[in-house]
Amino acid sequence: MSRSVAIFGLVFALQAVPAVLEQLPTASTGWSIIFGVSIYGGIVATLVASFAKRWVRAVNAYVSFAYLLALTGWSFVVEEPLTIATERPWLWLLCTVATSTAAIAFSAWQATAYLIVTPMVYGLVRISPAGGSASVSSASLDIAYAIILGGAVLILITLLRQAAASVDFAQGTALDRYALAVRQHATEVERVQVDSIVHDSVLTTLLSAARAYTPEAKGLASRMARNAMDHLKDAAATSPDDDATVTLDQLARRIADSMSTLSGPFELNTRSMEAGNIPIQCSEAVYSAAMQAMVNSLQHAGAGDDVHRWLIVEGATGGGIRIGVGDDGAGFTFTNVPNERLGLRVSIIERVANAGGSVEVDACIGQGTVVWITWPRAATPTIEHAGSDIATSSATIREGQSL
Repeated sequence: MSRSVAIFGLVFALQAVPAVLEQLPTASTGWSIIFGVSIYGGIVATLVASFAKRWVRAVNAYVSFAYLLALTGWSFVVEEPLTIATERPWLWLLCTVATSTAAIAFSAWQATAYLIVTPMVYGLVRISPAGGSASVSSASLDIAYAIILGGAVLILITLLRQAAASVDFAQGTALDRYALAVRQHATEVERVQVDSIVHDSVLTTLLSAARAYTPEAKGLASRMARNAMDHLKDAAATSPDDDATVTLDQLARRIADSMSTLSGPFELNTRSMEAGNIPIQCSEAVYSAAMQAMVNSLQHAGAGDDVHRWLIVEGATGGGIRIGVGDDGAGFTFTNVPNERLGLRVSIIERVANAGGSVEVDACIGQGTVVWITWPRAATPTIEHAGSDIATSSATIREGQSL
């Protein structure tokens, strides 16, 4: 953005050179040189800074302030105002350049204020004798033109900045997830190593006990058994990332953000969420189950605009989180789901149950499906459909009911 502004600014500045030379005798020679060097030197500096990628904001801010000061002081340095009565001051030709450099240098609100103030100052100069004693209507048209053109540049730069900020946020989120995945992988590798050690210790103890015929051997086997049991107790009491948690708001935002990456549209409805934390392992289970439910809807509910899909993220009783994934598509009968299809049984129900949550599925052929994921599990529901082969008490299946 800074390079584009600098290049076009230099083009506008070169086009203004004839006007600068023509109006040079009307002003004090010293001030004319100061104004010209300050503004033109600043424009050249913006071009250099944009390619050097250093001091970009500072140089653009300098050009903005130098132009505004020159515009404010124009009425005090012009010695022969009547000679330019039919011409606009040459500073007018660089007004859009100044508002563009302000858009680069300042925040959106500051640049907007500059965009309004600078043309207004020019309008006052234009109706003064030093500016040519133009009519109010003519000066107003110049002000409107400068604001419209500078506003278009400001809007474009603001949109590009917002897009860049979105990319930065997405990249930061991806890096955080990658760091979490690396940490979990390292923890799992360490757990496997520890489990191997414990496993070998238990086997060695059993073999020693089977061959312990002497008191010394029996004593050694007893000590080895005690050590093995201590190892088992330590392993049972240790859970990776026990203290690592994320907030419920972060989990809700993550699910809502991931929804936009899917191939089909979901209507998002976010409701009130109480402040609270959830362990990382549980949050990963809830997130993965919610994503699997949305993927199932896209794959099996039907295609086209006739299917309405929605995602509800809200607070659960007791300070937890409740997620609803629904559609009004084809629906299904739970008993007709093949055993080899593990998307609902394992990826959603068992995964959430192992994390301490519960799943409720409302399904009806021809009327759609709603999957409710709740964490933590408030009570122990029962499986209302006797034909289900899901070996868990954390799922409620309702079939043949109107959604």
